[in-house]
Amino acid sequence: MTSQTTTVSSGAEKPVHRGRHNALVQLERFALIIAWLGIIVLFGALAPDSFLSWANFSSIFGSQAVLVILTLGLIVPLTAGDIDMSLAQMLTLSSMLIAVLNVGHGWPIAAAIAVAIAVGVLVGLINAFFTLYFRIHSLIVTLGTGTFLHGVTLWISDARTIGGIDWSLVNAVIITRFLGIPLSFYYALALAVVLFYVFEFTSLGRKALFVGRGREVARLSGIPVTRMRLSCFVTSGVFAAIAGVLYAGTSGSADPNSGTQLMLPAFAAAYLGATAIFPGRFNPFGSTIAVYLLVTGITGLSILGIDTYVQDLFYGGALVVAVALSQLVRGREESLT
Repeated sequence: MTSQTTTVSSGAEKPVHRGRHNALVQLERFALIIAWLGIIVLFGALAPDSFLSWANFSSIFGSQAVLVILTLGLIVPLTAGDIDMSLAQMLTLSSMLIAVLNVGHGWPIAAAIAVAIAVGVLVGLINAFFTLYFRIHSLIVTLGTGTFLHGVTLWISDARTIGGIDWSLVNAVIITRFLGIPLSFYYALALAVVLFYVFEFTSLGRKALFVGRGREVARLSGIPVTRMRLSCFVTSGVFAAIAGVLYAGTSGSADPNSGTQLMLPAFAAAYLGATAIFPGRFNPFGSTIAVYLLVTGITGLSILGIDTYVQDLFYGGALVVAVALSQLVRGREESLT
């Protein structure tokens, strides 16, 4: 009798433990959204008139589209196990090319944008060539490439800000609004949806994930590792170029030093986003939410009159915490599989 009772008892406990585990997994998936809502409630209580205004949220959503696209470009090579440190400088070069060609040489804005995106493809190919052919770590290669691109940007711009970009681009990016939010936000959201579809529903995305988890195992499984990593570098270059197009359209000008300050926030958002939606994996929706969570917090602090140096403290601290959390989550996910 005793043994039978014990058996029934342990069997009844299994669904309970399983239910608790599932609840914790769901909580973890949406913890970032809950934290974002918590920040909104906090600053909304502290400064309801200015923080909770629709104009404030419209500004947040529209102004950070560039950072969202840059972060999306960053998570593509990160998924395949590579790091692209040249993205911010590619963004700057892209916006400067548009300004120089459109303002300085009178090119149509569409042609200038096409050149900028083509240069993004070229930079991705260069990063892939030196990383894959010479087997140099991607961090070193892209750091050098980014520095080179910064030099090119200073050269073609004479180290000065160039304004007067075709108004049609500004109108298509920031002036025209839907539901009170600039179109730039919807461009970023569309790219996030496309990237999500590629990662979740195509063999290309699955292969990139396998390559990032273990290149040797992926190679033995018949996955073309070199081709996958090359594709990821090119994709990140294109995303950075698109971010540069939006930056030029947002400000109507190009600053040769504009992109440098975006690299740290992009990394913070990428790693923080890897703790949500699909914990343990770099994912587009998690990264997008992370961007707006971080920016919402900084905006709230700014409204309260906190000094601007807090932004660096916020992003720097967020990056360290995000990397630590993402590693813990990834380690746990791998131990469960």
